[in-house]
Parts: sequence; structure tokens; C-alpha cells
Amino acid sequence: MDNDTIIEIKGLKVNIKIDEGTLTAVRGVDFEIRKGETLGLVSESGCGKSLTSKAILGINDKKCKAEGEIMFDADGLGRVNLLKLNPIGKEIRSVRGKQISMIFQEPMVAFSPMYTIGNQINEATLLHITKDKAKAKEISLEVMRKVGIANAEKRYDQYPHEFSGGMLQRALIAMALVCNPKLLIADEPTTALDVTIQAQILELMKLLQKDFGMSILFITHDLGTVARMCDRIAVMYLGRIVESGTALEIFKNPQHPYTHGLIGSVHKIGTKKQERLYSIEGTVPLALNLPAGCGFYERCRRRIDGVCNVYDPELVSVGGEHKVACFACTGCPGAKEGGKG
Repeated sequence: MDNDTIIEIKGLKVNIKIDEGTLTAVRGVDFEIRKGETLGLVSESGCGKSLTSKAILGINDKKCKAEGEIMFDADGLGRVNLLKLNPIGKEIRSVRGKQISMIFQEPMVAFSPMYTIGNQINEATLLHITKDKAKAKEISLEVMRKVGIANAEKRYDQYPHEFSGGMLQRALIAMALVCNPKLLIADEPTTALDVTIQAQILELMKLLQKDFGMSILFITHDLGTVARMCDRIAVMYLGRIVESGTALEIFKNPQHPYTHGLIGSVHKIGTKKQERLYSIEGTVPLALNLPAGCGFYERCRRRIDGVCNVYDPELVSVGGEHKVACFACTGCPGAKEGGKG
């Protein structure tokens, strides 16, 4: 972990105990995020994106057991493995919300309907910045104005049901940024919004990133959004990173068949009416009692029988920062006996 890297994740696994056995929803994820950059974590629903992000903050359900390393350069703690900290202890609470904060998927359910917006933003301000209620209110109002909430003094005393979806998302961003975090995790922050509000929120996040100098982990299934927001991209499938690289490398020269499918499914300007969007056949399988081999084998149009269904491909460099885990892209083994699924 060098000085430019703010967080480094190595071999992250998230196991969930269910009646049928142990479901390994995240299966050995590796990536890092550098200071001031935006990393896009991309996949379909059900591939482990949200579990990965919540593991960073230690807020997954008690049934979820995380293993591996999440190394973070934390103020007051030094370089620390967040997974080794007590999830309800003082150390992780000094990181969660202050140094690493999160924008959740649904603003309508992220806020409690019982308290005013100002009260809920103030909770982080009072916990991490100041115990002076008047000063805390002043800081919260300043952040509310910064995220574009008009008439912030009036809005401060209103309840979540009095806000529109777009305004509620701005309030959620204000709550995440009020402590000036080093890392912001944005978990599909524009999913519930219409297209014009989406564009406003994305532009707002880019401006605020410059103002606050923070890094962003941007989680989404929308490749169009990723192209606009991200410096680097990690494509995730069935709990693993299958391709990673700069945004330019991924969009200019996608390698993995899954990445091809995601990019091909995005509507493009100039597409004729009769042309159908590309679709990836099948669905993401349940990560329980998985067979040996590549997790994408059953859905892949380029699979190599006797190889892809026997060995697990590892991420291999194909030039620059571009890495891919696919035997059809990098050649047949590569598959060592130790790499068997």
C-alpha cells in the first residue's frame, strides 16, 4: 500500500450462513482506491457489490462473516485492517461516518421518518465534529447549501416526506459529506431518480469531490454513468473481479465476455429502431455449492470446454493497468493444479 493509495482490499470474502449451507457472496475480491480518484464497481444485481461496500464499514448483517484484508490509512489509528476492528467498537466508530461515509441506494428509506432532516444530518456533526448544538447546526446548514438545497434553514426543520426524491438525495449526500470524509462510498446513488435529476446529482458529486478532495467508490450497474464519473473500473461477477483497468482501457478495449455484454446492453445514440440491445443470456447463479471453473461459464459464448469448467481464471495483466480473468482472453492455462475450482 503506497502513499497514493487510500484503501486496499485483498482477498475479501463474505460468507453467509443459510439453511442450505454457506453462501460465499464475495469470493476473493482485490482492488485499491487512490487519493482523489473515483473507482467504479460495476455488475448486475446480485454479484456482491453492496456486500463488498458494507464490509468496508462493518455494517453487513450479523449473518455475514467477512475475511481478508481491508487496509485503510486512518487518522489516529495509522494503517489498519478494518476487518480486525470490533464492528461496534470505538476505533471503527472513529472511521465510520467521519473518514469513510456512504450514500445508500434508496434515499426514501435511508432516512428515519420520525426525525427532521436537520436532526439526522446533525447526528454525525455532533458525534464527530463538535458537541456545541448551535455550531453543529451551522455546519449542517452550510453543507446543505453546498449540495444545492434551497432555503436550507426551512428545510432543516422539515421531515423526509416533505422532500422530493432528488432533494432527499441531496440531503443524503449532505449527511455523508458533513464530516469531510477521505472516502465516499456511493451505492447506486441515482437509482430511484429520473434522468434529469440523475444528471444533476452526478454533476454535484463531481464538483463536491473537487471541493472536498475525497476519493469515491462508485457502485452501479449503469455503464453510461460509469463512463461519466469514473477514473478506473472494476467489473464484478459472482463475487469476483473479472476485469479491471482505467475507464479508457475498459471502454476502448473490453476483454472479458461479461464486460462486452454489459457495454453492449447500453443504448447508443444512432441505434436504429429495429436493432435490439445485446442481452446476456441466463441469470447470475446463487453462490452456493458452485461447481469448479469460471463462474461465468454457463452464460459465456466464448467458453472453452475442459478448461473454463475446470479451472478458476486469475486476473492477468493484458497491458498497462488492464487486467482480465478469462482463459478465452489470455490463453489456456495459466490453469495450474493449484488454480482448480
